[in-house]
Amino acid sequence: MSVDVETSGPNPREYAMLSIGACLVDDPGSSFYVELKPTTDNVVPEALAVSGLSMADLARDGVDPEAALLQFEEWLAELPGPPIFTAFNAAFDWMFIEDYFSRFLGRNPFGHAALDIKAYYMGMADSTWAQTSMRFLSPLYLDGHPLEHNALSDARDQAELFRALRADAHSRRPSTD
Repeated sequence: MSVDVETSGPNPREYAMLSIGACLVDDPGSSFYVELKPTTDNVVPEALAVSGLSMADLARDGVDPEAALLQFEEWLAELPGPPIFTAFNAAFDWMFIEDYFSRFLGRNPFGHAALDIKAYYMGMADSTWAQTSMRFLSPLYLDGHPLEHNALSDARDQAELFRALRADAHSRRPSTD
């Protein structure tokens, strides 16, 4: 399960999660997207500029966070097997998802674990942390395509990246013949 969020700033204590996008890694067409009503007016202007989301539009048209998390949980429950939270820089996306599920529903369907695509690549390729940036990985695995900072589009791109990394890791395995 590839998950991406867009937010109004760097942490869930002071800033709002504005959108959630998710898709199955091996079937990106099976997806979920929701835009949320902000829980605070706090904003880092660069965060909004990157996502293109409007706090005023979300305050008017966004889904109440509890209802949004219930929708996400219901979508996850329909999927085969337990969901495994996978993200590009999972620490960032995870802290918002964990905080919102805990705060609004008192539970998190992902449990307490996340798979980080950046760390996966670092271990697979024996790279440095700096070499795990999208600036480095996109030319190698996504034909140079940058992330759009739309949560669903980015979740799909992350799924494509993770599939390519898994294939690359498989091709690097020594033959057992």
